[in-house]
Amino acid sequence: MDNNVVVFTAILVVVSIAAYILLFSNSDRKVLKKDEFQPFPLIQRTQLTHNTAIFRFGLPRPTDVLGLPIGQHISIAASIGGKEVLRSYTPTSTDDAKGYFDLLIKVYEQGNITKYVDNLKLGESIRVRGPKGNFTYTPNMVKELNMIAGGTGITPMYQIITAIARNPEDKTRVNLIYGNQKEEDILLREELESISVLNPNIKIFQTLDAPPANWEGGVGFVTEEMMRTVLSEANDSNKLLICGPPPMVSSCKKNAVLLGYPKAKPVTKLADQVFVF
Repeated sequence: MDNNVVVFTAILVVVSIAAYILLFSNSDRKVLKKDEFQPFPLIQRTQLTHNTAIFRFGLPRPTDVLGLPIGQHISIAASIGGKEVLRSYTPTSTDDAKGYFDLLIKVYEQGNITKYVDNLKLGESIRVRGPKGNFTYTPNMVKELNMIAGGTGITPMYQIITAIARNPEDKTRVNLIYGNQKEEDILLREELESISVLNPNIKIFQTLDAPPANWEGGVGFVTEEMMRTVLSEANDSNKLLICGPPPMVSSCKKNAVLLGYPKAKPVTKLADQVFVF
C-alpha cells in the first residue's frame, strides 16, 4: 500500500476517534457549579400573565444539561444599586431539557431580582450558581407525596411532578393543592391539567380566593378541612411538601399537625415528613 495512503488513513482514523470522543464526552454535560457563578444568556421569553413569564436561558452547548437534582434550586446574582443581590429559584425544566433551562418568575414592583430579569434583553445574561437545597427527589422515595403550593410556589412541585410523570417506573402517587387569588393567576395550568389527565396517580386540586361564577374548584384559603379532603393522613409511606407565601406556609404547617403530621422544623431536611421549600 502506498505510504501516503497509509498516512492519510491513519490521520482519518485519529480524527474520527477524536471527534467521537469530543461528541460523546460533551453529551449531557452538567454545567452547574456549586461554588462559582456562571453567565447564561436569555434566549426566549414566554409571557403567562400580566406580571409572570417563563424565561429561557441558554447553556453553552446544545447537548448540555443544567445538572440540577430534582427538588433543588439555584441562586441568581445581580449587581443592583451597587450591591450584590442573591435570590433562589427552582427551574420548571428538568435535565430532560438539553441546551437550556426555564425559570418561571413573577415580577414584583419591589422585587429587585425579578425586575432585573424582566428587563433583560435577548442575549443578555444572568449569573447562576448551584445546586443548593435540602431536598432531592428520587423515584419511589415514598408511596405518596402530598403537596401544597401557592402562587409561584408551584415551581418545585411542578419540577417533581414532571419527573414522576416522565418516568414509567415511578409509581409515586401525588395529591396537590394549588392556591391562587384569581383564575388568571394560575400558573402552568394547562401543563398541570394535562399531566393529571394522562397520569391517574397524579391529582391536582385548585383553590381560588376570588373564583369566577363558573368555578368548579375550591374556594378560599387552604384550610384544615380542604387538606383532609384532598390529602392523605400522615403515615410512614408519605411526605408533605409545602411552598408558597409565608402566611400560607405557616397556616398549612399548623393544619398538618391536625392531620397527624409532626410539627415542621424551622429548617426542614430531606428525612423530615413535612418539608418546606
